Amino acid sequence: FFLEQLSGFRAFAFQECRGSIGRHTMGSQQEAQSAKPSGSMCKLSFPLYAQVLVAIVLGVLVGTIFPRLATSSWVKMLGTGFVKLIKMAIGPIIFCTIVSGIAHVADAAKIGRVAVKAIVYFEVISTFALAIGLLVANLVQPGRGFAAAGNEAAIDKYRKQAAEHTPQDFILNIIPTTMISGFAEGEILQVLFVAVIFGFALMKQGDRARSVHQLVEEASHVMFGIIAILMQAAPIGAFGAMAFTVGRYGVGTLGNLIGLVATFYLTAVVFVILVLGVVAAIARV
Repeated sequence: FFLEQLSGFRAFAFQECRGSIGRHTMGSQQEAQSAKPSGSMCKLSFPLYAQVLVAIVLGVLVGTIFPRLATSSWVKMLGTGFVKLIKMAIGPIIFCTIVSGIAHVADAAKIGRVAVKAIVYFEVISTFALAIGLLVANLVQPGRGFAAAGNEAAIDKYRKQAAEHTPQDFILNIIPTTMISGFAEGEILQVLFVAVIFGFALMKQGDRARSVHQLVEEASHVMFGIIAILMQAAPIGAFGAMAFTVGRYGVGTLGNLIGLVATFYLTAVVFVILVLGVVAAIARV
């Protein structure tokens, strides 16, 4: 019902915009030209982030008023489906971006030096980020008071896998079974591994692989276009996720969610000031 209301509101806004433009175009040619900016303003009057906020509010209302409906598998599917849509496009985007970036550099030694510096920087900064995150999370404890029991069976499954996972297994798992298995299984490290090799191969081929390089660049533009299309479903995903969460765990979980978001921004501010601020000072930026 609420999704129908949201869709009806968007259709009503569109009809109003089109109607106002139509009334202007009935005048002179000069008035018709002036009506075009108003159409653009109508399209921007209800941006995507506002739609997401409205969908979240509707999700809270549905989860509070109709908890049985909100916890149904169909409503849960809305949030889960949107996440899967985004995950579907991550692998190809990473592949196209890495391949295009490497193929643009003519000196392999330069890429190696930059890669080593990037890895060292990533490891050091990530260590500080993890330390700050753990410290803030243990001090603030945003999940305290959350009335939900953990799934011990699922936790034991991952705990057992972690105990049996050796460094050798981690390295071997980076190498995919086939060139496309990383894409099919959603293994980002495998996709990254294939992308690096593919990029170096393109760089070595030079002008003979120019057409392939252009194809990869065009494919990257298409993939970002796909992401733009998928993001139009963000309000539906936000509605489903919020309705299911509130319907299953109660409206009191909103306090924990707000606390989690506030903790995230607090941690980000601390990280930017203490870590990135020092890095900027060292680099004299």
